Amino acid sequence: MPHLSVNGPSGSPLAGLPYLRDATSRRASSWDQTGGNDDYISIPANSTTTIADLAGPGCIRHIWITAMCADQFYLRKVVLRAFWDGETIPSIECPLGDFFGVGHARVNHFASLPVNMVTGDRVIGYNRAAMNCFFPMPFARGARFAVQNDSDQPVSHFYFHIDYENYSVLDDRLGRFHAQWRRENLTEPAPETSLISEQPDQEKNLTGEHNYVILEAEGWGHYVGCLLNVTNVNAFSQNHPWFGEGDDMIFVDGEPWPPRLHGTGTEDYFLAAWGFPGEYSMPYHGVTLGKDDWSSAGEWSMYRFHIEDPVYFRRSIRVTIERGHANNQANDYSSVAYWYQAEPHRLFPTLPAFESRLPIIQRQSERPTHS
Repeated sequence: MPHLSVNGPSGSPLAGLPYLRDATSRRASSWDQTGGNDDYISIPANSTTTIADLAGPGCIRHIWITAMCADQFYLRKVVLRAFWDGETIPSIECPLGDFFGVGHARVNHFASLPVNMVTGDRVIGYNRAAMNCFFPMPFARGARFAVQNDSDQPVSHFYFHIDYENYSVLDDRLGRFHAQWRRENLTEPAPETSLISEQPDQEKNLTGEHNYVILEAEGWGHYVGCLLNVTNVNAFSQNHPWFGEGDDMIFVDGEPWPPRLHGTGTEDYFLAAWGFPGEYSMPYHGVTLGKDDWSSAGEWSMYRFHIEDPVYFRRSIRVTIERGHANNQANDYSSVAYWYQAEPHRLFPTLPAFESRLPIIQRQSERPTHS
């Protein structure tokens, strides 16, 4: 049956292209309906705008967004939400920049398979880029996208394309796409030295209790990856400055210790080794913001997509990572988790107010050690 899979019977985007499908291609966009060239909408300060309200059954195949705002932190103050099939609570709730793969209210040029940014400009405060998402997002009855602007400045130019397909029938095996933003900032108030332990390599972690939590979900589904942002304020401490010793630990279906998936270090989970080589991007893993030397100070954004190796769960999943070995560091962590599941989904944690979403001031993130 041509409607059974959004990628054709093969399950592969390229191999599935020859299969004829019972689908109609459509697009919702910000085009100027007067016929002029003002192909954008404006989103007033402190307001919410619905940018698309689509009828199903169907599937989002691509989202492109670019925007302009005088607020240098608008990429954290503007929130993207999506609702499937008449939901009243969102399945996507995420600051705009983080959703597309770069945190800290920044943009950067990178390419991965499901999300990317295209920009030649990295000036803090300018922050304009083309942002793309290719995660398929099925819906049976409808899909609604809303953009909330928490800035006191308008988003003067907001351009978007939402490319989607309509079907006669939607396979009931298709889960719904979810994306959730979280943050845990242990740097405020910033101590003279941020390390929790004086002998970090001697500490043990045999519970995972104090790990940073990327995702907690309930139901039937599969986790397909994350963006992790770290502002490393430990970089100049005299003990262990490197946040990359933190292991990933993924607990599935309420199983007790040890977790079903236990990693060997943060850079290992993000598919590098012996540290990161600076910024780089590959189809399923990379560093979208970081240092091009061996310093680990300042702001980092890393992605790992489980496209070929999704993590399946039947009842629940808890995706965590240590903040340095055995959680011996006190840094600023934030993240976006991406996953599919059958509805209904567990209620998301309350999204912090915009003041609690802002990046740490740069001078604090790179302050020298006090003797």
